[in-house]
Amino acid sequence: MTIAIIPARYNSSRFPGKPLADMAGKAMIQRVYERVVEAGVIDKVVVATDDERIFNHVLSFGGAAQMTRPDHASGTDRVAEVAAHFPEAKIIVNVQGDEPFIDPQQIASVVGPFSDQGVAIATLARPITEERELLSPNVVKVVRGQHGRGLYFSRHAIPYLRDVPIGKWIDQKKHLQHLGLYAYRAEVLAEITALPKGQLEADESLEQLRWLAAGYTIHVGLTDLPAIGIDTPEDLARALPLLKR
Repeated sequence: MTIAIIPARYNSSRFPGKPLADMAGKAMIQRVYERVVEAGVIDKVVVATDDERIFNHVLSFGGAAQMTRPDHASGTDRVAEVAAHFPEAKIIVNVQGDEPFIDPQQIASVVGPFSDQGVAIATLARPITEERELLSPNVVKVVRGQHGRGLYFSRHAIPYLRDVPIGKWIDQKKHLQHLGLYAYRAEVLAEITALPKGQLEADESLEQLRWLAAGYTIHVGLTDLPAIGIDTPEDLARALPLLKR
């Protein structure tokens, strides 16, 4: 059984109430939920939230939701709490609640690698095509090794191209943006959320570095599909015209 869990909290510092923000007649969380259902590879979709307003809204449009503790440090921890209520689930997919434009193909792509019993955690990356993305610390980069194994994630532009001027890096087409979509084997999710916070994680504020440092492997698949996350009200205003396409 494969379950997708969408962590959604109300008290975002940059965009309070974001999951309930209106997007052409539907709340953002509903649009995310519907996109996940469209993937066709998910047996159950559940919103994980610590806010009754979000919980009640999900129920109102016919979705499934579960209340969680309010003190989770990350969305992954919130996902793990809900996943523990579904012992029959083998694969857990963590879909960000602020990705209303996520493509169902991307969800299928992150689930597909689990046909290989050696895959414990899977995620996606896409080629970086704009210099502002390459140089922005808000865009997480990843370097892959053989067979798609993630070697390192960073807010800095990696790899460093020693013999190429920084202004020419984007032309080399060697950098990848990590997308915040994960899938885990259920037992692995329980293990990684029990790990103590590591120094690399603290330095870069990237929880996946805790997993790498502890010896877990992360399969990084490639996609050409865009990622349009909503972090601020301004992001939402820019994104709304895309709904008409």
